Amino acid sequence: MPKLEKLLFTSSKRAPSKHTVRKLITFKTGLSYKKCLRKLRIKGLKPYKRMPSLRTIGCHFDKRRSWKSISKHPEVKRVESDVRIRVHLFRKHKQSANRKKAHTLSTCPPDLTWNICRVKANEAWPRTTGGKIKVAIIDTGIAAHPNLQIAGGVNTMRGGSYADDNGHGTHVAGITAAKGLDGIKGVAPDVELYAVKALDSRGGGYVSSIIAGVDWCIRNKMDVINMSFGLVGTAVSRALREVITKAYNQGIVIVASAGNSGTEDNGMIDVPASFPETIAIAATNLSNKVTGFSSRGTGIDLAAPGEQIKSTWLNGGYMTLSGTSMSAPHAAGGVALLLSRQSGLTPAQVAEQLKGWALPLPSETEDEQGAGLLQLDRV
Repeated sequence: MPKLEKLLFTSSKRAPSKHTVRKLITFKTGLSYKKCLRKLRIKGLKPYKRMPSLRTIGCHFDKRRSWKSISKHPEVKRVESDVRIRVHLFRKHKQSANRKKAHTLSTCPPDLTWNICRVKANEAWPRTTGGKIKVAIIDTGIAAHPNLQIAGGVNTMRGGSYADDNGHGTHVAGITAAKGLDGIKGVAPDVELYAVKALDSRGGGYVSSIIAGVDWCIRNKMDVINMSFGLVGTAVSRALREVITKAYNQGIVIVASAGNSGTEDNGMIDVPASFPETIAIAATNLSNKVTGFSSRGTGIDLAAPGEQIKSTWLNGGYMTLSGTSMSAPHAAGGVALLLSRQSGLTPAQVAEQLKGWALPLPSETEDEQGAGLLQLDRV
C-alpha cells in the first residue's frame, strides 16, 4: 500500500480549477492527520480546510484521478464530497391577503411584531429574557446593528471578520435576539449572541464551513445553535451528521429550518433538519397555517412564524422576509428562554418540552406542523 501522504499529493491540486472537485478526508487518528499535513506542507500543498479536532482536511482533488485508493487506505476513516449549502430564504413570497385581518384580531401590543406575539414570547419575558444563554447563529455572519449586541464569533470560510455581507444572518439573529429598538424585539433579547460566518455574500457555501462552525460551537461551549439553511439537492454528508451528533451528545440544542420545497420533495425535509439530533422547524403565516413553501415530511418537530417577518438588516436597517429560515430562530430563542429557567435539560428534554407546549393547528397534518405552533408562555 502506497504511503497516504504520497497518494494525497499526487491526487490533489494547489488551487481549484475545472479539473478539480472539493473533497473532505477524515483520518482515523490524530497522528495520521498531523503526519499528512506535515508532508503536504513540505510539498507545498496547503489544504483549503483544516479541522484538527475532527481530524479532517479539505483538498482540491483532481477529477481525472480516482480517489478510491485513498478512501480504502487503512489510515483513512472517510472521503466525501464537500457539498453545497444554501440559506432557506423564500424569495417569491406574496403579501398575505389575511395580514390586516390577522392584526385586527390580535392582542399584540403595538410595540411588538406579530410573530413575537404569535409564539407568546412576550408572556415569558416577566420570568426570563434568555440571559447568560449562548446562542450561535451559523449563517452569513451578523452585521453590526444598534438593535443587536454581538458577544463574539468566527469566520469559518476563510478567517477574518464574521460581519454579514448578505443580510440573511443579521435578519435571523434579530428574530432570536433583537434588543427592542424601533419596535423590533427578538424572542430572547438578552442571550449572548455569537456570529458563525460559514456562508458567503450570496447565501451559499460548502458543508466544510458548516462543519467547522459546529466544531467551533462545541469548543466554545455554545448552548444553542441555529441553522437556517440546507444541503443543495439530495446531497448528504456523513461528516456533518457526525459533528452534529457530537454537539448533541455534549448538550448543545440544535435548531434547523425544514426547507422551502413545499410539497415538491415527496415528503422529504432538508439536511440537517432531517437529522434526529436537530429540532426541525416548519413555517406558518399570519393565519396560523403552514405556508405553501414550507417543506413537508417526516421529522418536522414544530412550526413557527416564517412569512412576512420583519427583523434587523444591513446598515442598521430592517427588512421583511419569508422562509423557514425565519421560523427556525423563533425556536432557537425559545430554547434559550427555556434553558435560562432549566439549565440542566438535555437536548432531547428541551425538544420534548417545547413539543408538549405546542398549539396543534387543526387544519395541518403532523408532516406539515410537527407537534404544532411554538408556544412559549409556559416557560
